[in-house]
Amino acid sequence: MNNNSAKSPMIVSFGEMLIDFVPDVAGVSLAESYAFIKAPGGAPANVACAIAKLGGNAAFIGKVGDDEFGHMLANLLKKSGVNSDGICFDKDARTALAFVTLKADGQREFMFYRSPSADMLLKESELKLDLIKQAKIFHYGSISLISEPCKSAHMAAMKAAKQAGVLLSYDPNVRLPLWPSPEAARDGIKSIWDQADFVKVSDDEVEFLTKGDPKKDDVVMSLWNDNFKLLIVTDGPEGCRYFTKKFKGKVNGYKVKTIDTTGAGDAFVGAFLQAVAKDPNLFNDENKLKEALVFANACGAISTTQKGAIPSLPDKAQAENLIKEAK
Repeated sequence: MNNNSAKSPMIVSFGEMLIDFVPDVAGVSLAESYAFIKAPGGAPANVACAIAKLGGNAAFIGKVGDDEFGHMLANLLKKSGVNSDGICFDKDARTALAFVTLKADGQREFMFYRSPSADMLLKESELKLDLIKQAKIFHYGSISLISEPCKSAHMAAMKAAKQAGVLLSYDPNVRLPLWPSPEAARDGIKSIWDQADFVKVSDDEVEFLTKGDPKKDDVVMSLWNDNFKLLIVTDGPEGCRYFTKKFKGKVNGYKVKTIDTTGAGDAFVGAFLQAVAKDPNLFNDENKLKEALVFANACGAISTTQKGAIPSLPDKAQAENLIKEAK
């Protein structure tokens, strides 16, 4: 555990943690894959690890199975320097698994084993509300909205955070195979849209949510809500675009040798939330915002140069080096 993390403002991530099985060779289907590498994953857990790796103060709230994979994940969080007081273990349900297909360009497809998995069974009564109320930022996705009792726990956690004056950060992380239908996904993801202070979506997610062209700013702005302080669209290797009440713009990405894009968005989000926790005034200062996004882009880029989400997360020095080299 790094010493400065205890003093810096806490960021709590809520949601799923699971094991991704990633093929050892890219560009083949699951059926053709011969061997798989066991990679810890789950977007909210990845974000917590990204923050800790950068020296921030991160906590995770979620549920895993009381099985070897579940304990492995909890231990990994602890080892990464993430506060794991909010993790519960389910005696009856297994830790979720996902088999990931890596296409030749590093993009991926998912096949999930959750029937039901422990993360879906987190109950409101199991929430560590005191942890949430101490946070500066409460970060979550949409997978925890798909089924009960986890959905009610998610809503209760968000409500507690909002009442305590905690900033709400939302990265929907669309995973269509987990929803009953695309329409259900759209409705579910948008059902809590107006609650967040900060939303990050990928260009693909903009296209899915709006059915429009994500390159067009007016299409993106159809997702804007007046409660937002900031909306960010990530454009993969191209970088990202930002939209606030007062200004909008674009920050270029970095060209790297991409092997696996799993967790790139989480590395980006973790780096950005770390900056916001230190300086919540970022949303009103375009230069500071851009600086934070340059750093977040560098973190996202570096994380694609290795397999697996958590092992590939960069530290501060790696990100700073990439920024220097690019200049």
